[in-house]
This record gives sequence, C-alpha cells and structure tokens, in this order.
Amino acid sequence: MGKAGRLGSPSFFSPYRHGFVRVATAVPKVKLADPAANAQAVLALAREAHDAGVAVIVFPELGLTGYTIDDLLQQEVLLDAVEAALATLAEGTRKLAPMIVVGAPLRDAGRLYNTAVAIQGGQMLGVVPKSFLPNYREFYERRWFTPGAGVTGKTLGLAGQTVPFGTDVLFRANAPMPFTVGVEICEDVWTPSPPSTAQALAGAEILLNLSASNITIGKSETRRLLCASQSSRAIAAYVYSAAGAGESSTDLAWDGHVDIHEMGALLAETARFSTGPAWTFADVDVERIWQERMRVGSFGDAMALAPPKVPFRVIPFDFQAPPGDLALARGVERFPFTPSDPAKLRENCYEAYNIQVQGLARRLEASGLEKLVIGISGGLDSTQALLVAAKAVDQLSLPRENILAYTLPGFATSDRTKSNAWALMKAMGVTAAELDIRPAATQMLRDLDHPFGRGEAVYDVTFENVQAGLRTDYLFRLANHNAALVVGTGDLSELALGWCTYGVGDHMSHYNPNCGAPKTLIQHLIRFVAHSGDVDAGTTALLEDILATEISPELVPGEEVQATESFVGPYALQDFNLYYMTRYGMAPSKIAFLAWSAWHDAGAGGWPVGLPESARRAYDLPEIKRWLELFLKRFFANQFKRSAVPNGPKISSGGALSPRGDWRMPSDVTADAWLAELHVGVPD
Repeated sequence: MGKAGRLGSPSFFSPYRHGFVRVATAVPKVKLADPAANAQAVLALAREAHDAGVAVIVFPELGLTGYTIDDLLQQEVLLDAVEAALATLAEGTRKLAPMIVVGAPLRDAGRLYNTAVAIQGGQMLGVVPKSFLPNYREFYERRWFTPGAGVTGKTLGLAGQTVPFGTDVLFRANAPMPFTVGVEICEDVWTPSPPSTAQALAGAEILLNLSASNITIGKSETRRLLCASQSSRAIAAYVYSAAGAGESSTDLAWDGHVDIHEMGALLAETARFSTGPAWTFADVDVERIWQERMRVGSFGDAMALAPPKVPFRVIPFDFQAPPGDLALARGVERFPFTPSDPAKLRENCYEAYNIQVQGLARRLEASGLEKLVIGISGGLDSTQALLVAAKAVDQLSLPRENILAYTLPGFATSDRTKSNAWALMKAMGVTAAELDIRPAATQMLRDLDHPFGRGEAVYDVTFENVQAGLRTDYLFRLANHNAALVVGTGDLSELALGWCTYGVGDHMSHYNPNCGAPKTLIQHLIRFVAHSGDVDAGTTALLEDILATEISPELVPGEEVQATESFVGPYALQDFNLYYMTRYGMAPSKIAFLAWSAWHDAGAGGWPVGLPESARRAYDLPEIKRWLELFLKRFFANQFKRSAVPNGPKISSGGALSPRGDWRMPSDVTADAWLAELHVGVPD
C-alpha cells in the first residue's frame, strides 16, 4: 500500500502514519517448569507493550517452561500445563493489540517440538517449529525434540482452536501499514541458510528470533553480528530475544540479550544480566525496507532463483494502530551525513577525506600532468579542496608549489575572506597569486550594456554570474597556460539545490573532489584536518576562523553579508532532505516527519562533535515544510546542471548526483506531484 492509502490513518505525529511499525522484544523473569506463572509474566509485559503502541512483541525460546529444565520437557504434566497456559494467553490477549510470540514445547503425533506460538486478539494464529536443533557443546535438544525442518502444511489443536503448524507459516497484518512477520528459533540463525532468509524472500519485513543462547565471554558480540548481518542481508528488521533471569545456573549463565536491528543498524537493546523482567521496543521503517528491496535488484533476483520448496501459508491478523500522537521510537540523526557518535564521525571523516585525496591523486596521475590550478575564496568548499589537493600532491611525491592557487576578488569580496584565502595558501606552501577580476567583469558588463557598466548600482543575476563565470574562465585558461588540471570546489549540497553557475562557472572543473560531499560534511572534514595533527597551531586557528565565517558567495556589494542560507535554506535541513529523498525515495511528508522528529527539540539527541552552540537550534514543522518545499522546487528545476557535472568521487552511502552514478532523471521533469503530497500530507 502506498502513502496515499495511509493519509487517513493516525495523526501526522504518529510513526504509523509514515510507514513505521513498532516492534518489541522482552525477557520475563521465568519460573522454571511453571507455565501458568510464566503466562502471567508474559501477559504483564504484553499489556505494557499494548500501552506503548507496540504491534509485535517476541519472547524467549521455551519461555513458557524455561529452557533449562532438561528431561522435564517430556513430562506429560508439564506439557498439559503448557497447553493450559496457551489458553490463558489467548484469553488474556483478547483486548490487547500486539501479536505476541512465545516459546513453548508442543506435542504432535507422538513427537515433541520446540516451537514459537503466535497469538493476537484472543486467536492462536500459528505455530512455527525450530528447524535446526543444536546437539553439541552444552546443548542436547535432540534428546527431547524432533527437528522442525520439513514440517509443513500441518495444523495443531490448541486452546480449542485449529492452528496452522509448520515452517511454512508467515503472519500478515491487515493494517493501514501492512507488514509481514517471519519467525525462527535460536540455532536457526546460526546455520548457513537460516529459515528467515526464505521468509524474507517470501515478503517478511520483520523477522523474529526466540532464543535461549547462554552467555560466555565474547558471545554477545557474535550474536549482535549475526542479527545485524541477517537484517542487512535479508533487507529486513531482525528482532531477537534470549533467555535471562530465572533460568537455571547449574552449568550455564544467561544474560537476557535482546536487541532490534534494521538493515544492519542497531535500533534498540537493553542492558544485559537483568535480575528481573526486561523489554525494549523500536519503530521499524517497513516502508524503507520496501524501498530498499525494490532498489536492490539482486534481492529480487534471489527471490526468483530460490523460490520456496513449499509455498508459505500467510496467516492474516488485524492490527489497529493506536490513535493520536506517538513519539518516534528510534534515533534519527539530525545530520545523516555526519553522525553524532564521535568515533563514528571521526571514522567517516577519515574515509571521506582519503576518498577525496585518492580520487584527485589518481586523476592527476592518469592525466600525465603534474600541476593543479585552484581558486581560493576563503570559504568552506575551496578550503577543503585545497587541503585535499595538498595531500594528493604529497602522495604523488610532487612539490606543493605545483599547486597554483589563486584568490580572485570581486566586487563584494570581504577583507576577512581575502585575508583568510591568502593565509591558507601560505600555510599550505602552494604557489599563491591574486587575480582581480573586477576590471574584466566591468568591461564585460559594459559590453553587455548592463546598467552596472554605466555606473548604476544594479546587482542582478547577470551581475553575479559575470563574476562567477570569469573566475572559472580564468582558472581554465591558467590551466591551459601552465599544463595543469582545474580542481573543482563546488559541493553536493550546491549541486542538489542548483546553487552554482552553469557551464563556465563554479559548476565546471577538470575534476571535483568535493562533488560527493554535502556542505554539512565539508565543515567536519575541515575540522578533522584542523585537529588531525597534520597542521600547525596557526593553521588550526585559521581553519576554525574559516569555519566560523558566514557562508556567502560574496557577489553583491553592500553592508549586509549575502547569506547563502537565506536564499536556499539551512544546509542542515537541506542536506537532511537530500539524503532521505535520493537515498530512500521517501515521500515529502515522511521526510518532514523525520526532520521534525530530529529537529524540533534542540535538547534531545546528540550533536556532532565540534558543532558550535549557535548551530544547535531547533526547527518547527512550518519551517521544515517551508524549506522542504523550496528544496523540491530547486532540486527538480536544476537537474540540467547535474546532467553535466565533471568527474569526482562518490563519498557516502547517501549517494552522489552524477548521472554516471547514483542519480538519473530528465532535466524537464516537474515537481508537482511531490509538492502536492507535501501540502496534503503535512499540516500547516
């Protein structure tokens, strides 16, 4: 179901309106061999999940009896009590919204199975047996259980109901946001071909694992890797629950490990080794999973090449999302290109910087030339490009004097940026020069019969682009004259917004190392170099001053700075919009919801290290909507510029905008459908 089918569903401020499904994983404190008590413990957590708006909650393996009861598993008294406990759960869930999935030993035709039982709204929906039974080290499940692999098409009688039973069972929610759930048990995910892989290929977006899994040193990290990798490989959410408090410590220990992953990323987990019940929940972006499966063609190929041997039985159940507002239960980075985790940010900056350097060095090496030409404005983009150029020639064992750097002041160049440009060129040890473009610009404006050429203070787009074009024209001719390559300085954000002068302007170069780096990342790349130890204290102070300078093209004279963000919007929001639209194809209303979730409270969530306090502000929904509307208009209107960009490296998983890489679209397409969805889907 598309976005249009959900516009009448819950409040705009509810995750369920925007393609999310709230899932939970829980570890009750088990009472060994007491199914009745354990059923009550499950219901207590299920009620909490209901109150929190959860759609699906999973409990540990054999949670109705406890995993560590050994030969008691085959006692008739216990097995009868299990079936009575399941009847109690069915009755207890009649007024609860979530589907609960509990672990229980169940009999069928003289065999005992280790199973997961799905229950919702008083109905026993289905039973999935464990496919693979461990029988090594400390595990002896074949002593008690029959493997479930190959059990298909069967039914069981439970709680007075006839219930589908087999590994061919999936669960499908009839809801404004439909979703499908697959279930496997513990050892299943440790095998080379987990059942959840086939479940995902059959359409399950949410994969549950009921586990026991005792704890030993280092095992928790292995489990996280398994869950993360399976969620990534299956393009799904993977929800894991392991046995914890109450299990026998005769020979083993249990840590109650629970976590939720989505497409490789950890969404939620609890502290391990709790002495009581523990649970957590997160909002899974099912719509994002759909988008990614559609985008990754190999996933569809795998579906076609590995159809299930037996068609899955898809068991429907009804789920009603809670009404009203509901805070999003997952982290959303304010800056998707620059994470708030300091270690991750440093790693990203290291990789991004070296991608830029490697790309430029390789292009210079391949050209057979040994010199670079670059224009230095004293602003962010040219600063980063010069840092990259210096490192690139170092790698090629060329002298930095081979970088021919020019500051090209125009009619509105400030003393601060000009002096910073000169200081930076000297600090980098490059060949520095100044080329004043004002005489040539004045002559061109006269030739064009522009009012400024007659002495009138007319500062229109022609006035601006004459300056931008002349700067690039000079750089290309200087490259001809010196057998050099022109290094581009424009960034990914400017390409997205069309904030560049087409053709012989800042749009063009021989190679642009910045083309895959958005403005918000450029700032942190400069900070990364400033504090890397590769530059002296004076250069660090200079780079910090450049970072503190208002972003401006400096093309229009006047007392007030020509602030770029007043024209194109805050780069913080526009980079956010760019990431979610091009990387995941999200609808504008969903982007607005995510932006609101990330930005409406400046005191919540983390901020990237080094970001000044003045930038740590909040945006309300009307601001978010206004700037998103401008983004859509500019993004669609300026595709013609992106259709003719110079070479440069892709830097982040957020993508690039080169027509040779991640992004292709016609130059004459309209944004009308996206704008209409924004206006209908986002309240004013």
